[in-house]
Amino acid sequence: MTTALLAQLSDLHIRAPGRLAYGRLDTAPYLRAAVRSVLGLRQRPDAVVLTGDLTDFGRADEYAHLAALLAPLELPVYLLPGNHDARDALRQGFPGHTYLGEEGPIQYGVDVGELRLVAIDTVDPGHSHGRLCAQRLDWLADELDRHRDRPVVIAMHHPPFETLIGHMDRVGLQEGARALEVLVAGHPNVERIVCGHLHRTIYARFGGTVVSTAPSPAHQVCLDLDKQAPSAWVLEPPGFHVHAWSRHDRLVTHTAACGEFDGPHPFHDGGRLID
Repeated sequence: MTTALLAQLSDLHIRAPGRLAYGRLDTAPYLRAAVRSVLGLRQRPDAVVLTGDLTDFGRADEYAHLAALLAPLELPVYLLPGNHDARDALRQGFPGHTYLGEEGPIQYGVDVGELRLVAIDTVDPGHSHGRLCAQRLDWLADELDRHRDRPVVIAMHHPPFETLIGHMDRVGLQEGARALEVLVAGHPNVERIVCGHLHRTIYARFGGTVVSTAPSPAHQVCLDLDKQAPSAWVLEPPGFHVHAWSRHDRLVTHTAACGEFDGPHPFHDGGRLID
């Protein structure tokens, strides 16, 4: 039995209708498929968190298109900027999302069932890399201190660890990772740190917990661990993450594929294996 179900989408890179990401890829149909897949889950999520790079250039027409694409999700949706986003345009594009605040970094804490979702902004405006300054970390420390009795999921865009994908690590979290690790290590109730930016599913140990990155519902970053590997993307199967808090006080993460597939089919018939 689950007592909280949180779906995570990331790195949507939505452009204005008719415009192609990188001049080649229409990301909108992929997001439509992802939304259908979220709604098609056997257990309905309590909320969806989107961990950055919601749009490609942070423009008003892109956020308008994004809002229309997300409209079928009739459940709480929590947005977080990535390095491709613009905070002011994001706020203006989603005026009903008051948790986004009015200025400065977009940081908030909300309840998702028994979980406390804490979102922290890693954007360094004008740059592809991320940073966590002392002010943002102080805010996070206060939020974690207030919720020591709750299981916490921290959401951020840039992952705070080296992924070994060289060209992405060069635009990774360039400031604050060590301070974040020390902070998290002092809060054993932090069940997971969920990130985007990498367009792949990656896991690592960090500060006594687990940190993960989610796949994109559209294109993935090529898996190449050569430090000098070129920056490249590939149309591997798209997906998203489902984080489930169970009655056994454990957060379990599943990778779900976007799209429609044949099945399900039973492995047995009336208690007898099918030959």
